[in-house]
Amino acid sequence: MKKTHAIELLGGTPKKAAAAMGYRSIQAVYLWPEELPQATADRVRGVLSRIADEKAADAQLPQESAHG
Repeated sequence: MKKTHAIELLGGTPKKAAAAMGYRSIQAVYLWPEELPQATADRVRGVLSRIADEKAADAQLPQESAHG
């Protein structure tokens, strides 16, 4: 997986990618090589899976009534 593709999948910016990956600094993303090692690519896929699962769970929650 290319670094640019991973960043795009994780929010489109190095800052958003770092946050999604749980990194404390953006520099960790800047240090990724252009072609990600398999372990890093797998972690990106895992983060994407977690995000998708969270969105699906949120979609299943009953919506509060606006008429209170």
